[in-house]
Amino acid sequence: MDGSLKQFIGLIVFGNIENLILAAQGVDAHVNPLGLASLSLLAVICWLLIGTFGTRFAMKYARHISFIGGLAIFILGLQAMAESIPGIIAFFH
Repeated sequence: MDGSLKQFIGLIVFGNIENLILAAQGVDAHVNPLGLASLSLLAVICWLLIGTFGTRFAMKYARHISFIGGLAIFILGLQAMAESIPGIIAFFH
């Protein structure tokens, strides 16, 4: 791997975790799995194109991009936990 791209490894790892969180939320919301898969695949293709053609531009903003991506993942994780609290409370009662 190119040394200049190593700074994005954390974003790739946590981006995969974000995909798992979003998929779990889709299952919980009883979303059509084929529709969700189609939209997810479309999003991945869009991000691949953006990443392929926008990498040179984004290199100077790598720290900002990593921070914003990590913050989004953190917020989505908090949202997923907050939405599960009523189910957890109901489980123990």
